[in-house]
Amino acid sequence: MSRPALLRFVVFAIIVMAVPLMPFVPSFWVTLLDFVGLASLVALGLVLLTGVGGMTSFGQAAFVGFGAYATAVLTTGWGWSPWATLPVSLIVTVGAAVLIGLVTVRLSGHYLPLGTIAWGISFYYLFGNMKSLGAYDGISSIPPLQVLGHNLLDSRSFYFVVWGFVLASILATANLLDSRIGRSIRALRSGSAAAESVGIDVWRAKLLVFVYAAFLAGLSGWLYAHFQRAVTPGVFNLTVGIEYLLMAVLGGAGHIYGAILGAGIVVVLKNFLQDVLPVLFGAGGNYDGIVFGILLIAMLQGAREGLWPVVARRIGREEPRSVVTDSRLPAREMTATGGELLAVKSVRKEFGGLVAVNDVTFEVGRGEIVGLIGPNGAGKSTTFNLVTGVLPLTGGEILFKGERIDGLSPARIAERRIARTFQHVKLAPTMSVIENVAIGAHLRGRAGMLAGILRLDRSEENQIFAEAARQIERVGLASVMHQPAGSLALGQQRLAEIARALCLDPELLLLDEPAAGLRHMEKQALAGLIRRLRDEGMSVLLVEHDMDFVMQLTDHIVVLNFGARIATGAPAVIQRDPAVIEAYLGTAA
Repeated sequence: MSRPALLRFVVFAIIVMAVPLMPFVPSFWVTLLDFVGLASLVALGLVLLTGVGGMTSFGQAAFVGFGAYATAVLTTGWGWSPWATLPVSLIVTVGAAVLIGLVTVRLSGHYLPLGTIAWGISFYYLFGNMKSLGAYDGISSIPPLQVLGHNLLDSRSFYFVVWGFVLASILATANLLDSRIGRSIRALRSGSAAAESVGIDVWRAKLLVFVYAAFLAGLSGWLYAHFQRAVTPGVFNLTVGIEYLLMAVLGGAGHIYGAILGAGIVVVLKNFLQDVLPVLFGAGGNYDGIVFGILLIAMLQGAREGLWPVVARRIGREEPRSVVTDSRLPAREMTATGGELLAVKSVRKEFGGLVAVNDVTFEVGRGEIVGLIGPNGAGKSTTFNLVTGVLPLTGGEILFKGERIDGLSPARIAERRIARTFQHVKLAPTMSVIENVAIGAHLRGRAGMLAGILRLDRSEENQIFAEAARQIERVGLASVMHQPAGSLALGQQRLAEIARALCLDPELLLLDEPAAGLRHMEKQALAGLIRRLRDEGMSVLLVEHDMDFVMQLTDHIVVLNFGARIATGAPAVIQRDPAVIEAYLGTAA
């Protein structure tokens, strides 16, 4: 968290904590703000899960139920102190989240939200049918929280506990997002391929954010049980889960303070509607659900980013992150030049009856630039995907430094210092250029989730961002490093992808059409950079359609056509090869 952001947080905390001390604020509104705080914790988890991690969940109310029922059972049935049940409630919730997440986070597309709906409904009926949990009558007479021997029975005294946890959660979440693990979570939204290419274990990152969101929901459930002093299944059903998601979307999914804004709007509006709508339409009917549905549709039409971005623009822009340039990650040694680095042997890839890559064989030597060329549809990008583990082989084998890497996941291949860019740029558009590039150094850091939350990773973070800034300068994007990546021209985005790949400190760099979208001088600068990388001991395999660029840069060229290798050799040899001229290069008119 930057200094201006920390200052805004302090001001927000002072204002929030001063509310119940103001004599003109009625107890009704303090109680309402207590419920806003409880809902904010759940919405804050959904901001990470849905807005940042890109995973939609309708079932967070079930995790609130785990936290609430755990403390209700222990305090009423076993005589535990409410505070003693807090770690147990959180452990129960996290345990349930891990078990559910092991199955759920593997789902993708529309199957993921459908999965959360399924277990949200299942746990509602589970809570309602277990007699040990009071069935649909629930559990009552839950003891209140105590602080210094004083029972927190009124909403004003309980307010400080609720909002103390909310403020701590805001700070922890902001710190998490500004960390190595946080960037791996933020990278999920732009797709798994780019994240895996720099060594991020996508499944693990999804599970972490899923569990973290459940943790906050369980904390809210624990607080709810001791505030209401009774729990019933009805407050943990699917409808409530949808309301929590509405809070995150309404406030601004992906924005921390959007969770508080969305929770405040929904809780206050729901209370207002429950008083006003029966007067307007009669006592019968649940009209507030209709209004919320209309509200959600209106939001999706008019302000898809939520309301917080509108508020944030009036508050002021976030200052660029300061970079300590004299702090660098230690560079890893390159293997001695000479000899074979990558060997692609009789590689074959079939998609049903289509043979995309047909028994292709070639090598990349240490400290060598190899071009992979051919007409569109020749199988070049498919070959890249086979080398980097994105696609499984149908036949053949791929060896890197003598070790078979076919069959490994993209993240495991990245661990072997193989980096790549993509034919279609894969950057997180809302993250700054330097944040996108810093993702590439994921494997060169060691700080975990807890270190990020407690900000024990600052030294490592300084090194990562210094390395990212260095690579950005190498590709000529120093002037735009703090701009959102989505605001750059296509050519600049390709250069940013190269900088991200270089942050991995690779021995083998795969570039998929790196010069596409670049002007002449930019291409010359890129060629100079690639030559310097080769001189430093790095090997490069590139796909490119600009033949002047390829012929002047490469040491060796492999030509594909209809998935098969038709020629290989030095650039001068390839330019004279009749098969290559006929299939790809053509002749002068």
